[in-house]
Amino acid sequence: MPRPPLLAASLLLVSAGAFGANADAVDAAELALGKRLFTQSAVPACALCHTLRDAGSEGAVGPVLDEIKPDADRVTKALRNGLGNMPAFKTLSEAEIKALARYVSTATGAAASN
Repeated sequence: MPRPPLLAASLLLVSAGAFGANADAVDAAELALGKRLFTQSAVPACALCHTLRDAGSEGAVGPVLDEIKPDADRVTKALRNGLGNMPAFKTLSEAEIKALARYVSTATGAAASN
């Protein structure tokens, strides 16, 4: 039996809302992972060298991320390949690199292109 149009539209809106809420939860979890990696879990922790207001870090070795506002692609490349004195983070998984790059680009207000 066909559903009445109003009921079908209501189900579609409820479904879209549920997926949106799930996407928001995934985004929040990814950003939380990125922040945790930045502040403590990456070896060495990014916060040891970099200043990032959102993370409460005041590193004096690397650039101030709030000033250079790297996008996610730039952070990803630096994590994979190293940059200047910064080592490559070979022990991070692809998901961790993505989360860390997204966190930095979001926290600095840069475009998250990754």
